Amino acid sequence: MARSSRRDYTCSFCGRSSDEVSIVPGGEGNICVDCVKFINDRIVGSQEAVARKTPELGPVPTPREIKEFLDQYVVGQEATKKTLAVAVHNHYRRIEAQEAADRAKGSGRKAAPAGFVGRLDDVEIEKSNILLIGPTGSGKTLLAKTLAKMLGVPFAIGDATVLTQAGYVGEDVENLVRYLLQNADGDVELAKRGIIYVDEIDKIASKTDNVSITRDVGGEGVQQTLLKIVEGTICRIPPKGGRKHPDQEYIEVDTSNILFICGGAFVGLDKIVKARTGRSVIGFGAAGEEKRGGDERTDILSQVRPEDLVKYGLIPEFTGRLPVVTAMQELTKGDLVRILTEPKNSLVRQYKKLLSMDGVDIEFRPAALEALAERAISLGTGARALRAEMERLMADIMYEAPGSARMKKVTVTAEMVREKAEK
Repeated sequence: MARSSRRDYTCSFCGRSSDEVSIVPGGEGNICVDCVKFINDRIVGSQEAVARKTPELGPVPTPREIKEFLDQYVVGQEATKKTLAVAVHNHYRRIEAQEAADRAKGSGRKAAPAGFVGRLDDVEIEKSNILLIGPTGSGKTLLAKTLAKMLGVPFAIGDATVLTQAGYVGEDVENLVRYLLQNADGDVELAKRGIIYVDEIDKIASKTDNVSITRDVGGEGVQQTLLKIVEGTICRIPPKGGRKHPDQEYIEVDTSNILFICGGAFVGLDKIVKARTGRSVIGFGAAGEEKRGGDERTDILSQVRPEDLVKYGLIPEFTGRLPVVTAMQELTKGDLVRILTEPKNSLVRQYKKLLSMDGVDIEFRPAALEALAERAISLGTGARALRAEMERLMADIMYEAPGSARMKKVTVTAEMVREKAEK
């Protein structure tokens, strides 16, 4: 009789009988072992999801600590590094204050509404997006990448010249956020604290005041689309990339706390600033002024105002979302020599490390480093040319060194650099 009653038990959740699965009887109802496992997995999984939902930021480094870290990887650009250090510190303190306020309320916060700014004691802390103005090869990308490395946040880089409005052939502006999400290994909360660097931003400036009746695919239209993401909006990203489809599920990423750093050479902007400040020179003085070169241009660009950028071709709304503007100096021969030797990951240190693995010691004569710097300056691409020239110089040495019993030490001279440059 007792055996028959046990067989009559049914699970109050799935409805299966004790003939199909083991049942745990209870006073108000019964539950099978499969349902116990299912509910346990759901509870544990939910707790794990909550635990990883909002990874807390570590202590936000001070501006001085940020600059000291940048000094280890970026040579020169002292004023720019200080400006960046303050802006980045303020940006992440803003996020920190926002999260502290949310924890104090004790509420499970959903994603902040688009355009949200941090609030502390009824004071709105606005986002400090950054505009870097500097010639090619001056270190704009390296600065942004090094900041992300120090803070431990994901980093993505995009080129404004390939961006188009949605629906046109080219890179959709939202792809910038997709790249950031990929670099965060799909962690949405981590991606929402990342850094996106948009290079060549000056190339989407409108160079003329004439109004075109056609759609502006790569200029003002891109600025308008980029404006929404920089300011703060909800981007809907396809889970596996690719094109969007109407019936597809999307991952939503709020860009309100993503730090955007835009960079560009802005050739000719100094003339606009000169005209406004009355520093334009004609006649004999003009030639002398041009000879002063990069320092003179940097000094002028340090006085740039939003109206100068608007005159250059950026829309007022876009310039307003880049409140921190800093001008970078053109690198001198001395700067390039220091770049070859001083940073933690300098090219000289890299090749010394590589060759030491094969038991070969290498010495770069000071004159050789100067010759490399002179070659980079002649190519007009700043520090960017150093890597290519070093690769050309070291190709034969790196080919012969591995497995060579005779090669124990190599001395690189200025003559070797010049010979390679002539080939």
